[in-house]
Amino acid sequence: MKKPSIAVVYFPGNNCEEESLKAVLASGMDGRILRWNQKKEIAKHHGFIIPGGWGYEDRIRAGVIMAKDPVFDVIKKEAENGKPVLGICNGAQALVECGMIPGLKNKVEMALAPNKNPFVSGYYCTWIYIKAEQEKNRSAFTKFVDKDLVIPVPIAHGEGRYTTRDNELLQKLIKNRQIMFRYSTKDGKIEEKFPTNPNGAMYNIAAVCNRKGNVMAIMPHPERASFVRQLPDAAELKNRASGSRTEFEKPAPARLIFDSMKKYVEEEIL
Repeated sequence: MKKPSIAVVYFPGNNCEEESLKAVLASGMDGRILRWNQKKEIAKHHGFIIPGGWGYEDRIRAGVIMAKDPVFDVIKKEAENGKPVLGICNGAQALVECGMIPGLKNKVEMALAPNKNPFVSGYYCTWIYIKAEQEKNRSAFTKFVDKDLVIPVPIAHGEGRYTTRDNELLQKLIKNRQIMFRYSTKDGKIEEKFPTNPNGAMYNIAAVCNRKGNVMAIMPHPERASFVRQLPDAAELKNRASGSRTEFEKPAPARLIFDSMKKYVEEEIL
């Protein structure tokens, strides 16, 4: 069978494209890092990842200049045809700013606002936990992710707080099952306070998909948690594996997001 091919779309200022591509390849897909201005090449691929970083220095606010780029006209069109789009951190901000997330109206409905944190102002980087909110077939990115699965992932952002002025929007997202992951404790308990909720996001939202389920904006970094060696307890795991490189290179739970993307493309696109 032909392998799914994923375009990792690089904008000036992104810095997570290499890690994203490694996660793509490790999940059994093909992929390429393509510049934002290679629109014709980008459109040929079966799916898209918008990686993290500081696109265009995040001037004005995070992700907004990226979101205005003409390449998103291409990505939107391909998404309407069912192709998957995964926005990670800065990519998530761009998906929100261009209206693809939550995608209920043809306009921006949400914001990823500056973090609310009692100890750190601005950029905050740490390991946290996210809990799967929906049944696994709800989206292109959760086909192997059981409901209530808790995944360790890092966050690294200054503007990651999902919020909106639309008082009805949150209830719509809950009803439509568009909230894919929420910040939780290691044992899966949802606590709205810091540090479980690391940025003050409403409803502990860590990731939102569109209504169709083929576009997802996620603020944590699954590409930085896709191998056992990347996890905070990697040294402990390495010792337990007697220094085995094979054990150290095994997939971590966050890899399931990329594995799911592969399965979705095989079932729906190829």
